[in-house]
Amino acid sequence: MTNLIAVCGLDCAACPAYTATQADDDKLRAQTAAEWTKTFKHEFKAQDINCDGCTPEGRHVGYCGICEIRKCGTGRKLKTCAECADYACAKLTDFLKMVPEAKQTLEARRASKR
Repeated sequence: MTNLIAVCGLDCAACPAYTATQADDDKLRAQTAAEWTKTFKHEFKAQDINCDGCTPEGRHVGYCGICEIRKCGTGRKLKTCAECADYACAKLTDFLKMVPEAKQTLEARRASKR
């Protein structure tokens, strides 16, 4: 599987929406929609599950299409927030509290640039 890291540090390649889209797997789309509907208390339909990863172009599922962190990073032409001079801003810090694995990814990228 490809190593595709989102601006916020999430591993897109580990996301079932990305996997289902790239494999054109309707069964995984349906499973993901059902799971996310339950988890996020927001109705997802199988046809909603299409994502090409955290890229400026392409399809984005759910919140990713309007994500302020993604908009900020792509607007600054950054691959990830780890490259940002303002790392870690309040918006990113709040998000990373919910997703510690994304924080680990960003911290590792920052450490490798030192």
